[in-house]
Amino acid sequence: MPHPANLSNSSLRYVPSLFVMDLRQLTTLLAVADHGSFSAAARALHTVQSNVSAHIARLEREVGSTMIDRGTGELTEEGELVAARARRIQSELDAIVTDVAAMHDDVSGTVRLGMIGTTARWLAPALMEAMAAQYPGVHLVVVDATTTSLLPQLTGGRLDLAVVNLPVNDAELTTHALFTEDTILLTPGNHPLADRTEIALTELDQLPLLLEPQGTNFRDLLDQQAAAAGITLVARAEVDGMRLLASLAFQGFGATVVPASAAPRWLEGDWCRIRVNGLEGRSVGVAMRRKGMPAAPTRALQSVMGAVVAAEAPHQPGITPHDQ
Repeated sequence: MPHPANLSNSSLRYVPSLFVMDLRQLTTLLAVADHGSFSAAARALHTVQSNVSAHIARLEREVGSTMIDRGTGELTEEGELVAARARRIQSELDAIVTDVAAMHDDVSGTVRLGMIGTTARWLAPALMEAMAAQYPGVHLVVVDATTTSLLPQLTGGRLDLAVVNLPVNDAELTTHALFTEDTILLTPGNHPLADRTEIALTELDQLPLLLEPQGTNFRDLLDQQAAAAGITLVARAEVDGMRLLASLAFQGFGATVVPASAAPRWLEGDWCRIRVNGLEGRSVGVAMRRKGMPAAPTRALQSVMGAVVAAEAPHQPGITPHDQ
């Protein structure tokens, strides 16, 4: 990179920040973003609020934009962009330490895994046990959320990996399929279809259902299959969350279409699982950022996850590992 003195005057309007921006400013920005205010960020960083203000002000001068709305304490659009880059930088710096340690057979550090709730019910306990046994130096943080919520956290650097519904249409992410699971109709015990063990997809035509919102992977694929069968799905209500949809059916609020893991066999109550012939299953996989090399703890989690899915999935009703 050329020395600042050799740059043209026009270049100097844009390049100085590359020479004076430091990690303290970026760390401070992330602290404000995570804790919601300058005072809370100061406490988290074990410093005083004036230092936080000074770092943010200097960063804003260097970038030439306001990073934080002083009225609300929230990041501006420019601030969100810088924060997303800063998280990736921080992840790469953390990876330096963990990767060097891994070269000496010491895999340690923190890995942040997002996971959809229905899958987390059976996969998270076995995964945590396997990681503790094989990589005791790795601290695993599991975030339970919907695919809609997990993907922005992954692209923004808050997560290292995420187990989500497939497909994922994001150029910044790459995915690997883990398993498929049956899609079922879940009804309260007093529903007109409750005495059935299986139905045809066409019998869902015009039937009031509790569904995920349009724009979510599961709902969009469901609508595509319904359209191909020449029927219309009617949403009595829309809820972004499989476990909540299942809970509403369990409590008698109506029928819903969910993946098999939303209604595990060990749950009891006055409700029914009904197979829907002609309805494809849900594909679940692990997503990660396309750019950058995963740190050693993340690579360890990936290898363990594949083995755990292969061992545990066959014991879950309606779930088939991808390699089978």
